[in-house]
Amino acid sequence: MEHAVVIAGAGPTGLMLAGELALAGVDVAVVERRVDQQLAGTRARGLHARSIELLDQRGLAERFIAQGRMAPRAQFGGMPLHIGDLPTRHACVLALEQQHVERLLADWIAGLGVPVLRGREVTGFAQDDDGVDIHLAAGGPLRARYLVGCDGGRSRVRKAAGIEFPGWDATTSSLIAEAAMAGEPPWGIRRDAIGLHAISRIEGSGRVQVMVAEQCADATGEPTLRELADALVAAYGTDFGIHAPSSISRFGDTTRQAATYRDRRVLLAGDAAHVHAPDGGQGLDLGLQDAVNLGWKLAQVVLGTSPESLLDTYHAERHPAGARMLRKTMALVALRRPDDRSAALREAFAELLANDDARRGFAASMCGLDIRHDLGDGHPLLGRRMPDRDLVTADGPTRVFQLLHAARPVLLNFGPPGSLPIAGQSDRVRRVDATSAGPWELPSIGTVDAPGGVLIRPDGHAAWVGGADLRGLDDALATWCGAR
Repeated sequence: MEHAVVIAGAGPTGLMLAGELALAGVDVAVVERRVDQQLAGTRARGLHARSIELLDQRGLAERFIAQGRMAPRAQFGGMPLHIGDLPTRHACVLALEQQHVERLLADWIAGLGVPVLRGREVTGFAQDDDGVDIHLAAGGPLRARYLVGCDGGRSRVRKAAGIEFPGWDATTSSLIAEAAMAGEPPWGIRRDAIGLHAISRIEGSGRVQVMVAEQCADATGEPTLRELADALVAAYGTDFGIHAPSSISRFGDTTRQAATYRDRRVLLAGDAAHVHAPDGGQGLDLGLQDAVNLGWKLAQVVLGTSPESLLDTYHAERHPAGARMLRKTMALVALRRPDDRSAALREAFAELLANDDARRGFAASMCGLDIRHDLGDGHPLLGRRMPDRDLVTADGPTRVFQLLHAARPVLLNFGPPGSLPIAGQSDRVRRVDATSAGPWELPSIGTVDAPGGVLIRPDGHAAWVGGADLRGLDDALATWCGAR
């Protein structure tokens, strides 16, 4: 069987990427080793502001918000970080477990007609000038023009491609589990000489979620109930009669990033491209951002709208963004260490975060709102995510994100109607004449001059910012929207 694109992995990254490709009319299929969609236990537990914005850009945000719980604060190295005053409609963390994120995304792509082939794991592949022959552990082989590995930190696709995965080995190890307890534990977070521990109720189930640091930083293998009980005894003096676990997993602070996100017709996204400590809750968000950056570019190449060189901008943009966030997670691990020097570091950061400007800068970074792709000099908005402005158009009031639901480029004109030309590309670029009142505020930047016009890429980033002076508009249209 042949498809234009095959995605290995039906986690949030793979599902989001599949939806992006399907919106563009690309023939895409997803293969997933898990037979059942249901995840065992809890992994990621929420979405940051930029991820909610990405969902809003596709008209999906309300589906997720309705099933989660919004909080105007995040965590920064164990310290609360207020984010409620960031300049976004979604200045919050949306508490929503990964299994629900996957379910909602799976429902979305099912509506778009994307097949998800379960019980199929990629074991290897061979690529040539025209495509990729994909070998599966079960079922017949597949052929695709492009293969995207979204198959996790132990990615078979990355390994088969021979892509190096440099970084840092683990210095900490913790167990996380969902189970029952016979005794009443001390709820909440505690810190001791071993590390950081936490026990919380799972609402409505009579069960608990446990996170407990291990004394051995290089522990490996599938953890057992005995190991979990022993770790609790070391940390609390008792195991509280823990029993009947529904899931036990181990995580550390191993931090690695793929040397390249692309090898000819094979690309990587999500955990296949980068792994890191869970501190700050960045993993799911990084993967969704990878998917939305890659999806429209891969679609334009597959459909012949843009040359294959457009795919090089995926690595050029997402690799530095990922590297920056990986270093932040390493810093967060340092902040939670139990020694006195780390305690002194936390005190210094607490003083720093008491300054509103510093706090808002850290908050924008942790929420993914301050990413800027290097698209040259000019207006501060260039290369950054376009804010979701309220607009008045000839068709009535709307918002910027509503214009992006179809995942098409938008040329937004705030000057005289019809003053921004897109001759020869009107079938690919939607031009909208609009007005927008009030100041323009960007995260980490502050108030900026209102632009006369903005070319918005399908991922929501500004590819050209100008006005009466049209210099650079033709080049931006050709680079990001294809030749006329």
